[in-house]
Amino acid sequence: MASLNRLAGIVARINQLPAFARPRALSLFFGKAVPFTGTTGIRVESLDQGRCVISLANKRRVQNHIGGVHAVASLLLAESATGFLVGLNVPDDKVPVIKIAHAEYTRRAKGDMTVEARLTPEQQARMRTEDKGETSVAVTIHDSENQEPIEIEMVWAWTPKRR
Repeated sequence: MASLNRLAGIVARINQLPAFARPRALSLFFGKAVPFTGTTGIRVESLDQGRCVISLANKRRVQNHIGGVHAVASLLLAESATGFLVGLNVPDDKVPVIKIAHAEYTRRAKGDMTVEARLTPEQQARMRTEDKGETSVAVTIHDSENQEPIEIEMVWAWTPKRR
């Protein structure tokens, strides 16, 4: 299958690397493509057309005043995972933009954070075929105790690129 866009083509080539090399290659690529994500130490664990998993170690540079991953760093994880996924599915003549980022912090997060974002085949098809639209991207955040300390809603839109 031909890639949908340049980003999908690059990710498809990275995904042909041996499994042990993929997270580092994906993380380096996205750290260069989206410099802010590179500064935080986000690690792209896996990425394909329907699913993205990224993680962030609870290190000093991303901590809050009580030693946990900062709330905004957690939101960046969710925005990054959903954005990478949407970016993989939106054709090159469209631009993805975050429309809504809603977070409810329900309990104190412990340790490292892992985020998983998913798109259904129907969402992927809409992004590929509709000139513009929006969709809520399913996303969950887990801490090192496998708890979900934050409930997140991320709504992404896509529109034609301006000429």
